[in-house]
Amino acid sequence: MTAGRGYELVDLEVKREPKGHRLRLFVDKEGGIGLDDLQSVSEEMSAILDAEDPVDSSYTLEVSSPGLDRPLRGEADYRRFLGRRARISSYEPVEGRRHWTGRLVSVEDGAVNLDLEHEDGAPARIPLDKIAHGRLEVEFPKAEGRGRA
Repeated sequence: MTAGRGYELVDLEVKREPKGHRLRLFVDKEGGIGLDDLQSVSEEMSAILDAEDPVDSSYTLEVSSPGLDRPLRGEADYRRFLGRRARISSYEPVEGRRHWTGRLVSVEDGAVNLDLEHEDGAPARIPLDKIAHGRLEVEFPKAEGRGRA
């Protein structure tokens, strides 16, 4: 697709609707993706889909960014977003729990390491092969010096 230009397919949704299918592509690139990028990917994918005709009914193509709370899929994503806040869920309990929210500290020896901010920075180690879902948490910069003059 567009990987040669630095675009990454983050997720793909295909949904059946009354008037056909909806194909939704979520794409990103290093440094973030803009409207011109989304239009470029949409045009390229439309041409590919028209030529290959893989969908046996009418469809609507949507190309979008993954958003501020983008999903994390695999080791490369966890490494890419070190230092950011994330929410992780596991398939089965790891050390007695299945859900964590904290700052991504490292990825080592097949596991993601978090500092759990709501637990005074307590460390958590979640094996990559146990992770069911990971997603970035939306963070807003703290306003400094707000108040009345």
